[in-house]
Amino acid sequence: MHHVEQYRPIIRGIEAMTFVSNHHFPRHAHDQFGFGMIASGAQRSWSLVGQIEAWAGDVIFCNPGEIHDGVPLDGRVRSWTIIYLEPALINRTVEEEIGGGLEIVRPVARDPLLGQNFARLFASLRDIPPDSLCQEEDFIRAVACILQKNSVRRPACNHRPSPSLAQALRRLNSAPDQPVSLAELAALCGLSRYQLLRAFVRQIGTTPHAYLVQKRVSIARQLLASGALPARAANDAGFADQSHMTRAFRRYVGTTPARYRAAVA
Repeated sequence: MHHVEQYRPIIRGIEAMTFVSNHHFPRHAHDQFGFGMIASGAQRSWSLVGQIEAWAGDVIFCNPGEIHDGVPLDGRVRSWTIIYLEPALINRTVEEEIGGGLEIVRPVARDPLLGQNFARLFASLRDIPPDSLCQEEDFIRAVACILQKNSVRRPACNHRPSPSLAQALRRLNSAPDQPVSLAELAALCGLSRYQLLRAFVRQIGTTPHAYLVQKRVSIARQLLASGALPARAANDAGFADQSHMTRAFRRYVGTTPARYRAAVA
């Protein structure tokens, strides 16, 4: 069971989606902040603070670049709503309050006020016809509530990889559309292939290949949102062909490139 609906908010930098699914999302990361709520069922997720569980009524969070996954408890269908916020958008909103960037510490919270503010924002984002003033007000209220009710801090440096592994990350981040081998990455780090693989999984939370695929999906997502056709997005993002992109996109984003483009472009 896997059903996804997307909505087109007026505020640029926001994506809103609803999922009803027993899909197992592998470890991945987003470029945006994630702010959502479990409507029914439950899921278990890996996060930087360890394994967490989120049940109906829980509010869930994810920082940009934070590796996580999503597994339905007992394989049962769960439903949730999620809003993705571009970092520039949310950081502009909170800059006056905390004087810089934002990092959310708790990945899951059971808080009625947070839930109410999220539900109000999500409802306004899916309104037809949309009301720009209402969306903006509900967005400001929701962000203010996160600041008040959840633990937040400026991004710290404690998640930085080791200096040697940073060379591999720099290569993957600078040219994700270009092919690369494990041997090349290992040579950059001065490690054996096995040492690199083990260090990468331990420090980043996923393999170099999975990390690279996620970077390509992120590029494709941006291209599709700007109106690029799926075939062009697949080529420019570095996928072997459109079918490879479609499989990866569905696995990590939860919907197809064509449906995503139709909803947000």
